[in-house]
Amino acid sequence: MLCIPFPQATAVTVLPNDVTETKPVDRRIDTLLQIDTEEHGPFLLAVEAQKKKDPEKPASWGYYLAYLRSKYRLPPLLLVVCQDRGTAEWATRPEPIGFCSWPSLTVRPIVAGPHNMPVITDPDEARTDLALTALAAITHAANPDIGAILKALSTALRDVPEHVADPLVEFTAQGLGNRPARYLWRNLVAVDLSFYKSYISEEIRGEGRAQGRAEDVLLVLEQRRIDVSDEVRRRVTECDDPQVLRHWLTRAVTVPKAEEIFEEE
Repeated sequence: MLCIPFPQATAVTVLPNDVTETKPVDRRIDTLLQIDTEEHGPFLLAVEAQKKKDPEKPASWGYYLAYLRSKYRLPPLLLVVCQDRGTAEWATRPEPIGFCSWPSLTVRPIVAGPHNMPVITDPDEARTDLALTALAAITHAANPDIGAILKALSTALRDVPEHVADPLVEFTAQGLGNRPARYLWRNLVAVDLSFYKSYISEEIRGEGRAQGRAEDVLLVLEQRRIDVSDEVRRRVTECDDPQVLRHWLTRAVTVPKAEEIFEEE
């Protein structure tokens, strides 16, 4: 009668109809933003970082979207950020939630990955779209040029008000996860955005102020997988001038060879 090709049922079981959570469940979206527009009004942007393929994840994404729609009464969009092409292509596929050929809900996220995000290493280009630059930096966290990419972003953020820089700094830090690029970003925040006060700067202060310290110069080079000779290590560790060390730290983010941190810009 409904013209829906359901297979013949062999058994029917009545289940409890209460869908209330029976115990606290910790469900957190990586980042949730409300964005207001003149033409279409406000909407929600839920941002999820996805490191690898996970067949269980689309069900969680469907839950997030339904929950956000019910709680805020605003249309939600899901943005999935991936750092490798394989995961990005997997996440792009629509995920139907339903039975047979009749999905009741289809999860269809917007996916950003290294295959469709630009590599931005010019601060002037970064200034034209700071949000895109931050998103692109996250997707290219494994790129050999990530130091230059993050440097372009931190340089561009120097010129904007704190209320604009704050969410972008936090968003970038969260999106980089535990990759080595996160340590580069923390040091850039300390050097280029000294005005910035956040959990990142608090971490740095708690560790004895990473900026200007010799070990952090070496850490940045090592995280970028750049060979550090005994001579470079000796020269860095024996330096006790905070301003010189700060300059070397800034250089360590982008130079192709460790010895070049000592050159004047």
